[in-house]
Amino acid sequence: MSLRIFIDADACPVKDEVHKVAERYGVEVYVVSNGGMRPSRDPRIHNIIVSAGADVADDWIADEARTGDIVITSDIPLAARILEKEAHPLGPTGKPFTHETIGMALAMRELKQHLRETNQNQTYNRSFEAKDRSNFLQVLDRMVSQGLKAN
Repeated sequence: MSLRIFIDADACPVKDEVHKVAERYGVEVYVVSNGGMRPSRDPRIHNIIVSAGADVADDWIADEARTGDIVITSDIPLAARILEKEAHPLGPTGKPFTHETIGMALAMRELKQHLRETNQNQTYNRSFEAKDRSNFLQVLDRMVSQGLKAN
């Protein structure tokens, strides 16, 4: 089985970086969204358009991903589902979700949601920066390289 990369593409800021790494290593990429993605000329880049609705893209990715695949997402519940399949979720800042860190990430997500609902205040995530893009590129390159060696 060969390594594949899945992108939870709606609002993903690092699609171009994924394409660069995938091209370098000849890896298949599945760009999953509710629509509006520009097709790639690269035959290894597959645009998957799912119907609109909450978690439809996440469900498709979780159903298709298998052991060893890499999934690019900032969606913490999706990352937890991917870890259950022994695949590798990676956030767009280059921070991998792991079995050791997913519990705290889920708890913080739930806390922030609770605060938004009870206080009706907006919680803010820090903005995406150039160093995040660079870090992501380095981590993804290393993950793909190691993943291909393991196969």
